[in-house]
Amino acid sequence: MQAVCGARRVCGNVVRPFPERECFDVDPAADHPLPGFCRSCLADCDDGERCKVCGSPRLIRHSEIHSLSIAHIDCDAFYAAVEKRDNPELADKPLIIGGGRRGVVSTACYIARISGVGSAMPMFKALKLCPDATVMRPNIEKYSKVGREVRQLMRDVTPLVEPLSIDEAFLDLTGTERLHKHSPARTLAKLASHIEDTLGVSVSIGLSHNKFLAKVASDFDKPRGFSIIGETETLHFLHEQQVSLIWGVGKALQRKLRKDGITTIGQLQTSDLKLLMQRYGTMGQRLHELSRGLDSRKVSPDGEAKSISAETTFNTDIAEAAELERILWPLVQKVSRRAKAAGLAGETVVLKMKTADFKIRTRNRKLDTATQLADRIYREAVPLMRREADGTAFRLIGIGISQLQSDGFADQANLLDPDAGKRASAEHAMDKLRERFGREAIDKGIGFERRERRR
Repeated sequence: MQAVCGARRVCGNVVRPFPERECFDVDPAADHPLPGFCRSCLADCDDGERCKVCGSPRLIRHSEIHSLSIAHIDCDAFYAAVEKRDNPELADKPLIIGGGRRGVVSTACYIARISGVGSAMPMFKALKLCPDATVMRPNIEKYSKVGREVRQLMRDVTPLVEPLSIDEAFLDLTGTERLHKHSPARTLAKLASHIEDTLGVSVSIGLSHNKFLAKVASDFDKPRGFSIIGETETLHFLHEQQVSLIWGVGKALQRKLRKDGITTIGQLQTSDLKLLMQRYGTMGQRLHELSRGLDSRKVSPDGEAKSISAETTFNTDIAEAAELERILWPLVQKVSRRAKAAGLAGETVVLKMKTADFKIRTRNRKLDTATQLADRIYREAVPLMRREADGTAFRLIGIGISQLQSDGFADQANLLDPDAGKRASAEHAMDKLRERFGREAIDKGIGFERRERRR
């Protein structure tokens, strides 16, 4: 068989392979088509361009399609997709989710991406590329709710779901054939349709024999994609790819590798492990293994989000500690709300500040017991912030909690702070009032002060 294509998805009269790779609908060495099915109705497909049962062009074929079981699912332009779902008038319009003109793009819909808009792009640049775009500020709480609903549908398929973020996760469907009466590939296609029909957002799927390659595959065919990298084709597929495809190979390491004459994964495949480790330390072993498609990590259902955070970019740089303190409070409240909604608490408070010249400062405070309370997060964050507010101008501030755990043992009594219990009770009482009358119904003094200044 000639060069095997990892994703054999036929769409109309066009076969969409991985970039710069030779692709065959049918194994030229055999007199029968590669195994595959229709993603619309799940029926087996032959070598035609449309499903013989429902007429859909959404066919996928691969020699290992029914033997692979490690998947990565990623929601397509998630924030924008949720907003378009909730506002059908935006369906055929370019939409950007992000901050003000000094902010950056969080997500751009695929219509906006045609104009060149991308995530993390400065907003002013995005609007130059796509001046007709509708811009909306992110509603993280709404997206988190939909993300939890997507995750629950994943867990209905397999208990082995490892979230990576609000809108993506690894799944291990090994041994689910008897339960679902389908191969993992078919079950995933059915799950994608169910997510779209039930929640109104689409997903892209990568299927392979380990997590690294499943994640790589899911990025190749978006939106509503389904890509496969088989075990037998792994080395061949990786050989021509750029080193940037490997997790952890950022721009700095790319420059170092390029200086050493290494730009493709194929060059890493022929490099000696000992030399790689001498040159790049422990990363050398990672390069050696992943360049060969070796990844022994299991899909861990305990791999929930490792932190909860919120940040904001200012329209003008800010140096005054008092102003930074006022801006910090609503961010702390947002983190606290998300933690409470998820039933989580963090053992470490993390402060992030970005200077006017784009240098990032991160400061941590380890707690004696985990917390989800806004009052406590704020009390720990303010001293960290004030130490950094030495006259330096900042363009961004963020706050978060990490080392997450269940909130069952959070915010226990503290003998060193006898009033902590009273403040916790007061905060929970305010939470109940906000649930009934809205977030603006009641706030602490600093919140009132900030709103008064805004008026």
